[in-house]
Amino acid sequence: MAQQADHNQAGKKQSQTLKKVLLYIKKYWMILILSLLFAVVTVFATLYVPVLTGYAIDKILGPGNVDFSGIFKILFQIGMVIGITGLAQWLMNVCNNKITYSVVRDIRKDAFAKIQALPLKYIDGHSHGELVSRVVADVDQFADGLLMGFTQLFTGVLTIVGTLGFMLSIHVGITLVVVLITPVSLFVASFIAKRTYTMFQHQSVTRGEQTAFIDEMIGNQKVVQAFGQEKRMQERFDEINDRLTHFSLRATFFSSITNPSTRFINGLVYTGVGVVGGLAAIRGAITVGQLSCFLSYANQYTKPFNEISGVVTELQNALACAGRVLDLIEEEPQIPEPEDAVRLSQVKGEVTVSHVNFSYVPDQKLIEDFNLQVRPGQRVAIVGPTGCGKTTLINLLMRFYDVDQGAIYVEGEEIRHITRKSLRENYGMVLQETWLKAGTIRENLIMGKPDATEEELVNAAKAAKAHSFIKRLPKGYDTVIGEDGGSLSQGQKQLLCIARVMLCLPPMLILDEATSSIDTRTEMKIQNAFAVMMKGRTSFIVAHRLSTIQSADVILFMKDGKVMEQGTHEELLKKDGLYAQLYNSQFAV
Repeated sequence: MAQQADHNQAGKKQSQTLKKVLLYIKKYWMILILSLLFAVVTVFATLYVPVLTGYAIDKILGPGNVDFSGIFKILFQIGMVIGITGLAQWLMNVCNNKITYSVVRDIRKDAFAKIQALPLKYIDGHSHGELVSRVVADVDQFADGLLMGFTQLFTGVLTIVGTLGFMLSIHVGITLVVVLITPVSLFVASFIAKRTYTMFQHQSVTRGEQTAFIDEMIGNQKVVQAFGQEKRMQERFDEINDRLTHFSLRATFFSSITNPSTRFINGLVYTGVGVVGGLAAIRGAITVGQLSCFLSYANQYTKPFNEISGVVTELQNALACAGRVLDLIEEEPQIPEPEDAVRLSQVKGEVTVSHVNFSYVPDQKLIEDFNLQVRPGQRVAIVGPTGCGKTTLINLLMRFYDVDQGAIYVEGEEIRHITRKSLRENYGMVLQETWLKAGTIRENLIMGKPDATEEELVNAAKAAKAHSFIKRLPKGYDTVIGEDGGSLSQGQKQLLCIARVMLCLPPMLILDEATSSIDTRTEMKIQNAFAVMMKGRTSFIVAHRLSTIQSADVILFMKDGKVMEQGTHEELLKKDGLYAQLYNSQFAV
């Protein structure tokens, strides 16, 4: 019963996926009609050749009695028909390729656009490698199946219909023999196809899991080796790989028995036509040429069933892969902006956090009844033990996550009524985790200010203490770096991230452990640059090293998602509370 329920669920899912795919194809209906027309020409011309061949055979009346002129005339006609067939088939394939790769382009475009629109909660909750597998590998698999479907499904169905028409025009009785045996082939193909889809679905999911694991291991190979986890990771990979092999073999097994099964049925059809047709020819009901034509049609008629069974198998795989991509496309996007959302302008840097509650997991409270009033130009330092909510507060200020309760205001406007783009344009953010895209140093620096002049670019790099090492690179600012900074050191990548913010200098700054990857000597220089950069700008500074935040206007000591202490460095030391304990632990002699 459970297995039957799984098959029913898979069938329902497959049907829904097919409808969604057809909506993508609908946009290219004109090319689809052209493809169908060329398919009709291809099939008709292909099926007309056996008729001409039968005519040619009937021109051979006996020894010494052959109508050569008639045969040559028919051979010329056959050559013309074959030429038309080849041209129509080529044009049909051009149309099919255009439809397939246009649909694939649209799906990939929608999938990537959805990734941009998804809330960070979804991205953080899913393996990045698995998402990559959906957009790349699954769409490739879908493209292969869709192309085969267009190429062989149309011509296959038309060949079956056309062949029946030609056979009926020659002899109804023999045609009935073919028609009566055919449903057996359809039943066999349908029975196998239902089981094949489930296996291909498991294969696609496991392939995504494997891609995610490989991506994770490549990105963290140093950690794996440092902790001697090579053997354990190899065992984990082998387990996933064995599962993928199991599902792939089962999917291949079910798909591979489709063709032999239908070929067996086709053999019965051909035998039936031969026997019945031979008896009809002996009685003079049909000519030898017509019998030859009928036998050819028996092959023509059964061949599409072999092809269609193969296409059905590929379509099972294609639809299973398409289902995973379309599930991603249909994920709930981040909360849309209201129609009357305002665009921030003339920002001075006034920020208010009012009675905010937030948690990543509903049952695990993180930030509770958080209140904060920041005046324009103030420097707010946030300190506290790991997991107290420092970075979470930054996520809420930038609206990477929305608050569960309460509200955050910028310039008196609740940030959920501000466009995300204008909110984030007014923040300059330097995080502990650096991110640089593949491209030139220049392209990375001007990300926040594409129209920056060369002088502005160089001044920002000098202020961030990055100019000297950039000039030592082979092509200076035009040096191409790989993904995530390539061969640059962690400190150099961080300096580039700092320079990127210094170039656009928005009215509010977020520095989340911004100097954690820089040596002490350079850090002192950077702190001086930060002091200049933060002058007159509202700044939120997250730091574990308390020496970097002593000059802050307000220091928040957070614990368990709450502000436990608030004040200047001197005020908090006088209180001799939690902040004083943390400070003394770092600077105890």
